Amino acid sequence: MSSPLPTVAFHTLGCKLNYAETATLARVLEAEGYAKTEFHQPADYYVINTCSVTENADKETRQIVKRALKANPEAKVIIIGCYAQLKPEEVASIPGVRLVLGAKEKFNLHVHLRSIEQQESVVTKADNIESVNFFSAAWSRGERTRSFLKVQDGCDYFCSFCTIPLARGASRSACIAETVAQAQQAAQGGVAEIVLTGVNIGDFGKTPDGKKRTEENFLALIQALDSQVDVPRFRISSIEPNLLTNDIISFVAGSSKFMPHFHIPLQSGSNRILKLMRRRYLRELYADRVSTILQQIPDCCIGADVIVGFPGESDEDFMETFHFLEKLDIAYLHVFTYSERLNTRAAEMTNSVPMAVRKERNRMLRNLSEKKRIAFASRFLGTRRPVLWENENHDGEMYGYTDNYIKVKQPFLESLCGTIQPVELSVNNVLF
Repeated sequence: MSSPLPTVAFHTLGCKLNYAETATLARVLEAEGYAKTEFHQPADYYVINTCSVTENADKETRQIVKRALKANPEAKVIIIGCYAQLKPEEVASIPGVRLVLGAKEKFNLHVHLRSIEQQESVVTKADNIESVNFFSAAWSRGERTRSFLKVQDGCDYFCSFCTIPLARGASRSACIAETVAQAQQAAQGGVAEIVLTGVNIGDFGKTPDGKKRTEENFLALIQALDSQVDVPRFRISSIEPNLLTNDIISFVAGSSKFMPHFHIPLQSGSNRILKLMRRRYLRELYADRVSTILQQIPDCCIGADVIVGFPGESDEDFMETFHFLEKLDIAYLHVFTYSERLNTRAAEMTNSVPMAVRKERNRMLRNLSEKKRIAFASRFLGTRRPVLWENENHDGEMYGYTDNYIKVKQPFLESLCGTIQPVELSVNNVLF
């Protein structure tokens, strides 16, 4: 009688890019003879794909390791991702961790699992980030709803608050033909929406050795995806304002597949702080991008990232940001409280903002975001919008998103899962 397959469970922290990579690693392990199981269940191996954008992500990793060992005290815990690359020794010291894989070796997870089966000591593989000179494609299996497709990795920008270039390396991507093939593969699973993800997707078109591919850029990519991939919806996850060109906006405006939704990081509405952050634009450009979008796509949902409490951010700087966002015709904010990250320029800056002040500023912007989200959704009450219904049953209800990213609900009906249906929006079905 053959022995049962070794079991592996996954937990993902952070961005959509991490989810795409986790899903791809899971498919590789299943092909190598491992049985995937849920994270809350006993497993032989627990793989935690980490983020390190904030200090909380690091702390959360430790909590998740404890949760895994509670489910199976004899399990081997593997930490991969950004936290593993940035702080391999710190990760290796967490009780129960047996394998630490950085940005390069995480894609060889199946090989390393075999090597630690009989080994008691912690194995750490986090090579110098400059050695990550390849692009590894990834996409998540969407179970009829959506798939996250990795189109780009790494970043060349080195904003003063950010560790991502240190954790993921230089900007790079596959060529358009290879990316289209990956999207076609993701679409074959029957998903209704593909979300384009990456670290700096507007910088698409660089080879792993840093060279620019001739005539390959983000606009050319979305044009190819639109014409060559049989999927009802594409959505752009996030794009820098200085890389969001008029041509990209015009193409999305005229496309039936690319959704009227842009997420555009702002980080601050103060030009002084933007310069300290080493961002590559000023707030005037940001306002122009929003105006251009809404001129061509009046129903478009626009979201923004904002960081509060950056070193040296005065009350005046913050209120400049608050009033800028208050007047800006956007739909929601993702608000982040600044946290010091080692090996960044911002961590060396003086004039640290007290944590209590950071939290109060966060609260104020979250309240503003809620007002904007309600105001945006309210504009469309009484109109019909196409809704992609998701698979999960939430206590008898199902959720879905309109093309312009308004969240709605209705009683759960399995036959609707993964389908796009016209829905009249009302106070009874919109999730305010």
